[in-house]
Amino acid sequence: MLDIKFIRENKDLIKAGAEKKHINFDVESLLSVDDERRALIASVEGKKTEQNRVSEQIVNSVDAESRQALIDQMKILKESIQTEEEKLKDIMHKWQLLMVQTPNIPDISVPDGESDAENVEVRTWGDKPVFSNDNFPDGPKNHIDILNAHDMADFERGTKIAGFRGYVLKNDGALLEFAVWQFALEHFTKRGFSPMIVPSLVRRETLMGTGYLPQGEDDLYKTQDGDFLAGTGEVATMSYYSDEIIESAKFPIKMLAFSDCFRREAGSHSKDVKGLYRVHEFFKLEQVVLSDASHEGSVKLHEEITKNSEEFLQALGIPYHVVVNCGGDLGLGQVKKYDIEAWRPSTNNYGETHSSSYFHDFQTRRLNIRYRDSEGKLKFAHSLNNTAVAAPRILIFILENNQQADGSIRIPDVLRPYMGGREFIGK
Repeated sequence: MLDIKFIRENKDLIKAGAEKKHINFDVESLLSVDDERRALIASVEGKKTEQNRVSEQIVNSVDAESRQALIDQMKILKESIQTEEEKLKDIMHKWQLLMVQTPNIPDISVPDGESDAENVEVRTWGDKPVFSNDNFPDGPKNHIDILNAHDMADFERGTKIAGFRGYVLKNDGALLEFAVWQFALEHFTKRGFSPMIVPSLVRRETLMGTGYLPQGEDDLYKTQDGDFLAGTGEVATMSYYSDEIIESAKFPIKMLAFSDCFRREAGSHSKDVKGLYRVHEFFKLEQVVLSDASHEGSVKLHEEITKNSEEFLQALGIPYHVVVNCGGDLGLGQVKKYDIEAWRPSTNNYGETHSSSYFHDFQTRRLNIRYRDSEGKLKFAHSLNNTAVAAPRILIFILENNQQADGSIRIPDVLRPYMGGREFIGK
């Protein structure tokens, strides 16, 4: 959420930002409702001041006739205040709905574009594996065939248990995922991140605060009690400091949040229906950072958390590229976003593994996370987040990039200590 004073003073900037993000938002409607809100607040406050004055006159009045006239005046004032307060409730509801729909302004470096097809590649890393026709006459295998060949997963029984997009990892499939988690914990904690295990079951307010509601409700699972299952640990982790004033000496606060994650994948029923790429339940380690309100600081931290994840993929030996997301592929609150996409041999293209964003004070203003600057002034903190690793999706890229001609899978060096020292699966 943005500051209404900032919105009023920069309405053309807000309009341009909405257009760049291809979000349908009418800033003039918000300002019109805000005018009405401010006028009603001023009127109610003025009448309450008058009410206090008349009340004091009633107390000091000695003349019965004058006293009754004042009482009658008080009654009229009270009824008028009640009427305007009811109207103010309705206006405040409209105002709040428009405020939470106001998009954050994208950074000037964000490219124009309507969808992820127009994201811009900024760098690549690694050599894509070569699968010769002699060794792979039918081309590289996909991760589903690899998992089935080594009894590492069961999709048929997974669907029986959990329905569409259900899966079960087992044997070396389960061990490989546990190995990824153990290596990821070591990798990111060495970079100053404090590990946390956070809830997946969260209140509506936590999702509103992080900007996943109201726009993203269709992709969330909801309980019969009105709570939600979050699609990322960012939600609970950001709410950890809600309604608190943080000591600025603690900045930047770097948290590594582990959580179970749930997504309905609304609108993607025909996409990646097989395998582990797009599932309803998965697990994530998420980098979440809180910092002081400095644009330059946010930009620096954004590059840092992106580098952390790049180095994680480099350690696994997985080729990837980094794209900067265009305006139309940014969420409501994001100022700038990178996607890291790893090479997927079976489809001969890249697939997203990490998403790195910064928000300025968009989330912290909603969640009321503040700090005192060097002059003692209260300010809203800045927030950033980036995937550390999401599984089981990461297994796709490990398996497909490391498949061997004899059908075995080479285990990345950094994972071998967690896989009993083995070099291969299937040998």
